[in-house]
Amino acid sequence: MPQNSTFNSQLRLHFVVFIWGFTAILGDLISKQALSLVWNRILIALAVLLIYLFWKKKPLKIDPKTFTVLALSGIIIAAHWVTFFHAIKISNVSITLVCLSSGAFFTSLLEPLFFKRKILLYEFLLGLVVIGAIAIIFSLRIEFMWGIFTALISAFLSALFSVINGKLTHKHSSELITFYELSGGWLALTIAFLFLGDLNLSLLPNSSSDWVYLLILGSICTAYPFIESVRVMRLLSPFTVMLSINLEPVYGIILAYFFLGDDEKMSTSFYGAALLIIAVLFANAWLRKRRNKMLLQVKA
Repeated sequence: MPQNSTFNSQLRLHFVVFIWGFTAILGDLISKQALSLVWNRILIALAVLLIYLFWKKKPLKIDPKTFTVLALSGIIIAAHWVTFFHAIKISNVSITLVCLSSGAFFTSLLEPLFFKRKILLYEFLLGLVVIGAIAIIFSLRIEFMWGIFTALISAFLSALFSVINGKLTHKHSSELITFYELSGGWLALTIAFLFLGDLNLSLLPNSSSDWVYLLILGSICTAYPFIESVRVMRLLSPFTVMLSINLEPVYGIILAYFFLGDDEKMSTSFYGAALLIIAVLFANAWLRKRRNKMLLQVKA
């Protein structure tokens, strides 16, 4: 692959990760509560994705069994988004993003169960460091206790979704997977609102600013990153992708500091704990690359 093509792909991936970091800012700015926020986000993303699929003439045919599996996976990602935005509402963006970084620890526990391999000692130990750093944050901001717990649940759901998707991507195209996962998540939320008696026009944004923010969230921060990330990830190594995605909390915390003002300005100890977590994420990526290289050498 030409060097300039790889460089362009890396720039595009970083732009996608930057957009993901901005998602949390929009979640704080939108006045809607988490459930209705996610319902609107998925609805807009589905509309944009459907237009894209018809434009590219991608087939949507799928068997009932596969749809059921993808729909259940979609419920998990919808629950992840709901807990993510709820954590932001009851704490703040910085705390939510830092706690979300614990997803790497949960992944290290879930992957062996799904892919039938042993738990790697270094992943488990690094995960404990992450939990220790989150405990420091918890002691610093005890008033955000429920926000921290909710963000940790969101991190677990994110890890669970990623591991499940890791098995599904080998059987189906990414476009098909995402469309039916989003459909499953949106249908589950719609049924929930129906049972709650809240399925009415009040779900829609009630201010022009919410409409603008939700349109950005659903299209630019959901549908577009998916389409772009699929293209880019086919051209880059898993190690490069992992390193780039680990920058999401960095981008998000920096953006929150400048966009949301005093509510996001934390203590020096908080930023120290956050840097420790981010360092662990990069260490995990480096150790995983080294381990994979050693395994290839042994097989050779």
